[in-house]
Amino acid sequence: MNKELVDRISNNPKYQELVSKRSSFAIKLAIFVLVVYYGFVLTIAFDKEFFATKLSDGGVMTVAWPIATAIILIAFITTVIYVVKANGEFEDLTNDIKNDVKDIL
Repeated sequence: MNKELVDRISNNPKYQELVSKRSSFAIKLAIFVLVVYYGFVLTIAFDKEFFATKLSDGGVMTVAWPIATAIILIAFITTVIYVVKANGEFEDLTNDIKNDVKDIL
């Protein structure tokens, strides 16, 4: 890659917007997922009895099963949210940047 192309891309306002939006969005999603995971771990550490609570009298399923399932679903959903945003808004910005510098390529 030549220096002119790198400089032109890094100085492009759309590139700055892309980096800013992508980083901000990724950090927000990461914090959300970490809060969910660490909340689960901290609950296990400090309130084990909560996860051992049975969902019904005489039943065998505890509260831990649906919560663990929800955590896995949250991880999947946040991944889908990021992919949709990346394939939409972020991809559009990337294509705009490519079009702005295609004369150098």
